[in-house]
Amino acid sequence: MNSPIAFQILNLPAHCSFHEADWFLLAKYWYPIARSVDVDEQPVKATLLDEALVMYRINQELVIAKDACPHRGVPLTLGKHDGEGVVCPYHGLRFGEHGHCNRIPSSPNQAIPSKLNLTTFPSVERYGLIWTCLLPQGDTDVPSMPLWDETDVQHVICPAVDIAAFAGRQVEGFLDVAHFAWVHSGTFADAGNQLVNDYHPTETTYGFAADYWSTVGNYPASEHYKGTPDFKWLRHFELHVPFTATLTIHFRHGGKMVIMNAACPVSARQTRLFAPLVKNFDLEDDEQAIIDYNLKIFEEDRMVVESQKPERLPLDLSLEAHIPADRSSVMFRRCLKKAGFGDFFLV
Repeated sequence: MNSPIAFQILNLPAHCSFHEADWFLLAKYWYPIARSVDVDEQPVKATLLDEALVMYRINQELVIAKDACPHRGVPLTLGKHDGEGVVCPYHGLRFGEHGHCNRIPSSPNQAIPSKLNLTTFPSVERYGLIWTCLLPQGDTDVPSMPLWDETDVQHVICPAVDIAAFAGRQVEGFLDVAHFAWVHSGTFADAGNQLVNDYHPTETTYGFAADYWSTVGNYPASEHYKGTPDFKWLRHFELHVPFTATLTIHFRHGGKMVIMNAACPVSARQTRLFAPLVKNFDLEDDEQAIIDYNLKIFEEDRMVVESQKPERLPLDLSLEAHIPADRSSVMFRRCLKKAGFGDFFLV
């Protein structure tokens, strides 16, 4: 983790798309903003909750900061790293470790005031992702991912997927078990296997968990692990409020695969999905083939989620109809409401 943040954001980001109360509540949670492999010395841009961010590495340290030079507000993502920090392209001010300004070219002998240091945020690198929090609190942390830290497993970190929809709608789709036959018949599901067996989500301290048993298969596996026609697949879901969920799929003979659906709320209407995956079987599988297969699944979901109306996720359960298969969706909305969230959108 990097140095403590220089000072907290006291105002909403410009053009904020969230209600003020929801923004300040959302800002207390951790979200992924990039894959670790995609960030080196050169500045990389990200946006979280309408706040523009810059990321760069220096001397083994990862710096995450507001993407604005404190001098005249030019985005540092327009600059370059010269080995000692990121250089602003407007006046050449340079920012190094901890986001501190370490050079003013026009006044090289002047003491550098702390006001020229960047507004930085904490960072955690976990599951192959870079996570941050805009208003860190002691009672929140990066969500957990089963199986990731075990031995004899294969890790795959899919490229980020951009979705023109609200993060709440995207996560709801990941938790939904009734859409398999209708949306994913081109990948893992059978269009004729439409029945949803009874299941019952259980509330947890971080959200909820649910076990769902069905004959719907999943990712192709070798003969030793893939199911037989009568095999019952256990899908164990865990939802971490607000927008991170994990799915553990149980194969035959102790095989397990865990997929994390970590939705970064870029804005109220734009989501960047990060999806690390880990499995303990068929460890020599081609990584690119796994990525291509999962990106196809994500694309099937994206086309549906982007078309949903209303765009926001109504937490008032009376505003949409529900069926028995929606138990996870209903629990998701109740968890968000219990956490204090409102309508999310400004308009």
